[in-house]
Amino acid sequence: MGLGNLYRRRIRVFTMAIVVYLDYKGVQQREKWLSKSKQATLWAKAHERNAKRILKLIIEMEGLWVKLGQYMSTRADVLPAAYINNLKQLQDSLPPRPLEEVYGTIQKELGKSMDELFSDFVNEPLATASIAQVHRATLLNGRDVVVKVQHDGIKTVILEDLKNAKAIVDWIAWAEPQYNFNPMIDEWCKEAPKELDFNLEAENTRTVAKNLGCRNQHDGNLNPNRVDVLIPEVIQATEKILVLEYMDGIRLNDLESLEAYGVDKQKIVEEITRAYAHQIYIDGFFNGDPHPGNFLVSKESPHRPILLDFGLTKKLSNTLKQALAKMFLSSVEGDHVALLSAFAEMGLKLRLDIPEQAMEVTAIFFRATTPAKESLETLKSLENQRTKNMKVDAFPGDIVIFGRVLNLLRGLSATMNVHIVYMDIMKPFAESVLSGFINRGPSVNDRWVFDSPVHSNVEAKLRQLLIELANNDKILGIQVCAYKDGDVIIDTAAGVLGKYDPRPVKPDSLFPVFSVTKGITAGMIHWLVDNGKLNLEENIASIWPSFGSNGKEVIKVHHVLNHTSGLHNAMADINQENPLIMLDWDECLNRICISAPETEPGKVQIYHYLSFGWLCGGIIEHASGKKFQEILEESIVRPLQIEGELYVGIPPGVESRLAALTVDTDDLSKLSAIGSRPELPSTFQPQQIAQMATSVPPIFNTLNVRRAIIPAANGHVSARALARYYAALADGGKIPSPHSSTSKPLLGSHTHIPKLSSQKAPKKRKCIGRTVTTLPAVNKSYEKFLVKKTLRVQKAETLAQVVAVVVILAVATWIVIHDPMFLVRSIRILGL
Repeated sequence: MGLGNLYRRRIRVFTMAIVVYLDYKGVQQREKWLSKSKQATLWAKAHERNAKRILKLIIEMEGLWVKLGQYMSTRADVLPAAYINNLKQLQDSLPPRPLEEVYGTIQKELGKSMDELFSDFVNEPLATASIAQVHRATLLNGRDVVVKVQHDGIKTVILEDLKNAKAIVDWIAWAEPQYNFNPMIDEWCKEAPKELDFNLEAENTRTVAKNLGCRNQHDGNLNPNRVDVLIPEVIQATEKILVLEYMDGIRLNDLESLEAYGVDKQKIVEEITRAYAHQIYIDGFFNGDPHPGNFLVSKESPHRPILLDFGLTKKLSNTLKQALAKMFLSSVEGDHVALLSAFAEMGLKLRLDIPEQAMEVTAIFFRATTPAKESLETLKSLENQRTKNMKVDAFPGDIVIFGRVLNLLRGLSATMNVHIVYMDIMKPFAESVLSGFINRGPSVNDRWVFDSPVHSNVEAKLRQLLIELANNDKILGIQVCAYKDGDVIIDTAAGVLGKYDPRPVKPDSLFPVFSVTKGITAGMIHWLVDNGKLNLEENIASIWPSFGSNGKEVIKVHHVLNHTSGLHNAMADINQENPLIMLDWDECLNRICISAPETEPGKVQIYHYLSFGWLCGGIIEHASGKKFQEILEESIVRPLQIEGELYVGIPPGVESRLAALTVDTDDLSKLSAIGSRPELPSTFQPQQIAQMATSVPPIFNTLNVRRAIIPAANGHVSARALARYYAALADGGKIPSPHSSTSKPLLGSHTHIPKLSSQKAPKKRKCIGRTVTTLPAVNKSYEKFLVKKTLRVQKAETLAQVVAVVVILAVATWIVIHDPMFLVRSIRILGL
């Protein structure tokens, strides 16, 4: 391709971008004067008009733009129907290349004449795509085959288009930073040239067929991870020619034929999804281009998917394969910690001060499919997620194609109007990946017990017991630490951090300890008493005035400590109303203030399973005049030198040491069988506890809950830190001798990580009595400096805006259609 032709390609793209941009800009202006019904018609005509323009240009340009058009044609879940209906022609219906070119390529590559190769060759191609076209033929031995012939000169075109696309993406990232597609285009630039060598495609085809155990006959194999698909056998291959077994099938976009043959579309798409789950999670080698043109459905019953075109494939390392499986499964379980661990293993870095982002990323990846008719609602939903400015500090190229595959599968499902729940279909495959690592107990893993010195004969016997329990699947992960006479006699860590987190438990790992937290909180109360800041006989209302209402005036501090305050159900309603109210410290204290005792204070002892923590927390803050966390540090953490290993509400930065919660279904069944217990509140009987336990792990595995101060249930500690605390209590408050220096890392060696400041505006605590926080006034001289700086920036931005106009026009061909809100934001940025 000459230099002149290359420049003409660029000019055609830029010209079309301007035309499409101005068309949509005009529609935006006209719709202001029309009724809603006429607006819909106006937009529908604009979409149809511009879709045809773009289709015509893509057919003329060929090359990379066909690939882009094919991708767009699969996104029925987010694009208007006009684009889907027009661009789907690109899946297999491009104008064919001249027969002279086809014959010439075949004879040159295979070194023989057509008559020496085939007894019959059908001149009309079965399909013509961006890189090659496919003809049906019969070999001299009578075998029916298809011959894939690469377009002459396509390599030069593709490589040039990749350069142009890279330049456009760079400009998009400059003009609109949240739309940085560089990871995607960088991965595409690396992988796309591989599609131009059919020797690689032949090898890829053989590999995938072997991995999936493909057979031409349905064998009735009932293995849950067995997939029932067909892949053509490779007959012969060169760089530009690929000869494959002929398989007669129905195209996925031929909905009439699918219906005529009685094909179950739901089952076909589910099986395709299962095939990709197998490729990704089990094989670590998958086809990165699952658009509808690359699938057929066999005409014979039982109808099975036929997988085609393995030019673009991706090989995953074992580490990345495990990380992808962990990402998927932790998102299913709602385990933020394992999810962030998976992201870190993949090289994907998120802001830890906004933990919800982790789940939002996977929600986008693994959301269930939507029918094409719901594309507008889906687009609006995705736009709302984008406007949150989700911050990703680094996005590895290895998972770009993984995300592209999920998007293409989702678009395929939408095109065929079937509903696919990816989490249900993919879960067994992802679990099988991690099972070999997580279920590697002591019998096959000689490092199941963390390598640390044995402190006593008792510890040696304990480790043997733990190994026996683990071999019987009774232990997932565990820490045990014990003191005797002020000295450590046991300090053992073993197992893994979670059901889907195969990292080992270490001595400094942090476990959620639920009601053990009450013992820590009560200890803070006693510390205040010992230091003369509180009296156990004191009425709580005397130090916490807002508490003294609704019959609580006579409740004393010791009533709370021995669970006789009568407020055992004070916080019970939040479980039904909204469990996340527990995250709001002020709101919980307010609810304590307005609660009323159910029994006479000091008379009846009933376990305060949830209210205990906030009762103690309110007392601690009002008696000390300090925040709860300050007293925790002052009374327990610093004196015992257990920094970094005892928290009530974790700070950012310790996520890598957190163990995940997992429900033990055997214990739950035993709990449900226990009858009513009079010493427990009516809302905390064994039956209710069993029901709550199924919902607790998904809630308490989330980082925003782990970071909350819930002083009755949200302690995160290591066994050695907790044992040191208990040892001090057992010895009348005497600090034990320093923890064993052989325990690595040393107890207390973790630097304290402060909590991130709140991003919300400061607010007044309603019942705690703290004053409203005010922001400092802006210094006048600094204000003048800001004005001058702003004027200079505005002048510089004028030139930048002009450049940005050109950039946005250049990419409008795709962006305006794929994301209409991008256009609105661009107009605002440019001041148009």
